[in-house]
Amino acid sequence: MTDAQETAADSSLRTTGGAPPDDVEPAPIPLLEPRDGIPPVITDEDSLAEMIAAFGAGSGPVAVDAERASGYRYGQRAYLVQLRREGAGTALIDPVACPDLSGLGEALSGVEWVLHAATQDLPCLREIGMVPSRLFDTELAGRLAGFPRVGLGAMVEGVLGFVLEKGHSAVDWSTRPLPEPWLRYAALDVELLVDLRDALEKELDRQGKLEWARQEFDAIASAPPPEPRKDPWRRTSGMHKVRRRRQMAIVRELWETRDRAAQRRDISPGKVLSDGAIIEAALSVPANVHALAALNGFGHRMGRRQLEQWQAGVDRAKVLPDAELPQPGQPLTGPPPPRAWAEKDPAAAARLSAARAAVSALAETLTMPQENLITPDTVRRVCWEPPAAPDAASVAAALAGYGARAWQVEQVTPVLVAALAAKAKTKE
Repeated sequence: MTDAQETAADSSLRTTGGAPPDDVEPAPIPLLEPRDGIPPVITDEDSLAEMIAAFGAGSGPVAVDAERASGYRYGQRAYLVQLRREGAGTALIDPVACPDLSGLGEALSGVEWVLHAATQDLPCLREIGMVPSRLFDTELAGRLAGFPRVGLGAMVEGVLGFVLEKGHSAVDWSTRPLPEPWLRYAALDVELLVDLRDALEKELDRQGKLEWARQEFDAIASAPPPEPRKDPWRRTSGMHKVRRRRQMAIVRELWETRDRAAQRRDISPGKVLSDGAIIEAALSVPANVHALAALNGFGHRMGRRQLEQWQAGVDRAKVLPDAELPQPGQPLTGPPPPRAWAEKDPAAAARLSAARAAVSALAETLTMPQENLITPDTVRRVCWEPPAAPDAASVAAALAGYGARAWQVEQVTPVLVAALAAKAKTKE
């Protein structure tokens, strides 16, 4: 048993927050105001330069957060950046007024950045020149430590005993000027982030998982920007209803027309035309604007000019040569969907079933989500094309080849070897 397994097996050390239980559970304390008040939003280069100097001279990790306008604006750009560091206090920056924060990123180079759900904020921070070299992700730390709820509010309450306001997470952060209650909420989001980081570090160390977490954080910090999605129109909600290639072409035309309009107007694509309306038009193949206007999503509030724009997209798809119609599905770059394994390769299906059960049991022993122990895609790939001789060395090499971290390879290799070996004997 590893240290983590021994700790996980000792139920007396586990509570909903992963910390030793107390005789009396104190009531959580509402956190209503930042300890230094709400700082003025930085909107000019002089104020930004002063702030960069202060944060560069601060000490310890820096708490970082960003607010986007998902559902309101096109794309995922940052509309507010919040930071807090010992010796510098809290700062709120308007990245619309100050779009280049590379100087701040350089001043904080080598400093550990503390973020919650880092992969959500890193893309928009990268766009404005902020890229961490080291980070601590409090959400991921909570997952590895076995917390059942890993939202920031739940973590702050369960670990630190404070209640954060929850009312402004989904507002339109592109609003200017930003209302004071929103700014208070934003400042409080970084108020206790470093305190949470310190408590989680101790808990991970207690469970023997701190090195595992460090490997995960390093992987996030060193990961390159994700590749653009291929054929993003295929992710239109309701796409599973569309079977014919001509109908797929309509979805593609309407999706691309909508995307151009949304980008031009800088609003969320869903506010231009809903996914449901796109699917409805693809299934109905309307003959003209009148027929289109009768469909759900193209109601009486839509003007004639807009209707003509959408009908033009339908008409373009109607006359495309067969060779230019999209193919059903997307080219597979890995194993087929698991539901098809039993028919395509019963032995592989049996391997996958055994491996899934083994990984699930190990994840439960380690009190962490299965997908954080090892990605389901990695398990599928190893089971679909296992090493010729599935011993510890070959399975470990396969896992590492698919991007598993060293701690994952160490934990998962023995159970996968056992699962693959058991199915190989059954086959014989």
